[in-house]
Amino acid sequence: MIKILFICHGNICRSTMAQYVFQNMIDKAGLTDSFYIDSAATSREEIGNSVHYGTRRKLKEAGIPCGDHRARQMRRDEYDQFDYIIGMDSWNIRNMMRILGSDPEGKVSKLLDFTDRSGQDIADPWYTGNFDETYRDVKEGCEALMQDCLLRL
Repeated sequence: MIKILFICHGNICRSTMAQYVFQNMIDKAGLTDSFYIDSAATSREEIGNSVHYGTRRKLKEAGIPCGDHRARQMRRDEYDQFDYIIGMDSWNIRNMMRILGSDPEGKVSKLLDFTDRSGQDIADPWYTGNFDETYRDVKEGCEALMQDCLLRL
């Protein structure tokens, strides 16, 4: 089983969007039993809050089911539990490394690192208000991540 943890600042916009986009992809591919997908935050600001209404709206528009995930902060011990720990931007990666301490197995990356836009960030719609752009980037990253994962199955 491949375990993936998507990370963003508050765990209500981008990481939950990636969680549900990727979950929908594996469900449609009949690979649900081969993956465990979750998301978390680097901060404590939104702990316990539900998925942002803008993310919910965009997922609904795209025909992707959105569950009842509640924001939570990632923990250091999760490093050993997940195969991929994926941040949305450079700031997330810095904060993830503060929590994790190190990345000896090379599990930490940005979502767009799996695409030909490696190194680029996914803009935070909390600030931009542009959930369409965020969705396009998240979808592109998830599609590329899926190809990477299929090589491991």
